Amino acid sequence: MPTRENSSLPHRLLSKLGCTRREFMTAAGGVWLGTLVVHQNGPLSAIEPIKRTGKPQVRVSLAGYSLREHFQGKRQPAITLEDFADLAASWGFDAIEPTAYYFKDTTPNFLARLKARCTRLGLDISGGAVGNNFCVADPQALKKQIADVKAWIERYSLLGAKTIRIFAGSVPKGDTEENARRRCVEAIHECCDHAARYGVYLALENHGGITSTPHQMLALIQAINHDYFGVNLDTGNFHGENPYAELLQIAPYAIVCQVKTEIFRTQNGKRLPPEPADFKKILNILRSVNYRGYIVLEYEAAEEPMKAIPRYLQELRAAIQELAMG
Repeated sequence: MPTRENSSLPHRLLSKLGCTRREFMTAAGGVWLGTLVVHQNGPLSAIEPIKRTGKPQVRVSLAGYSLREHFQGKRQPAITLEDFADLAASWGFDAIEPTAYYFKDTTPNFLARLKARCTRLGLDISGGAVGNNFCVADPQALKKQIADVKAWIERYSLLGAKTIRIFAGSVPKGDTEENARRRCVEAIHECCDHAARYGVYLALENHGGITSTPHQMLALIQAINHDYFGVNLDTGNFHGENPYAELLQIAPYAIVCQVKTEIFRTQNGKRLPPEPADFKKILNILRSVNYRGYIVLEYEAAEEPMKAIPRYLQELRAAIQELAMG
């Protein structure tokens, strides 16, 4: 399994990310420096970044959510998970990430057939995704959330998935973030213990709520500190003045990276219109932490996905080749 090591701040990246050292240090209130996170309200200790041997290397997967409206029948053609695998192979992806929402059958027989289909197509199943909320305050509701994640750990392990991306959730009305974080940490620990039995990693996504900023993410990361836990680095979900600088703060803990085709910035408290994601900047961030693993294209923009996805895959492949990342 990946191990952890100290890492120094990659200063050479700052100019490529379009920010000064001072801007980087203040992005979202914190910055990682080895095993210490410096924050405007004081230091916050963090687990050591993941250590990887060998040169940086990436393989490209496709998230099922990219074709959500086709799965739901809102766009034609309507598709199944088998169709999804066929499309991904025809477009040239290395793997797929089938999302839990689109499984109409979760029996072992169906999972075996889907895995076999991907094998025949030359596709890996890079990981999976579960819709969960570990911030819920009601004990019985939280137990149900935990049980659901455990069940999907077992299902995805039958598919050969390497990682499962999970969510934290949002603070319930009338509660505090401290209480919500505590429940979330305990739930993730319990689920990571279960995942360890199957050799699957749980990857916490930066996805709003109590994971909206790098500092909030790092507060969770340092509290969980489990061998089968890491981060799903979602490149479209930090919305500060320099999202790339924010992504760099949690990149050392990434065990999977989810690439969006757009980013959103906030300037003077106002959300700006989306802008095209800079794949080279994203790949440079991954290269700076010696990332080895999957990058999962998750398409959410307005253009018809059947047309847009193959084009963005080619753009991503070109950037990977230019930066010699495998």
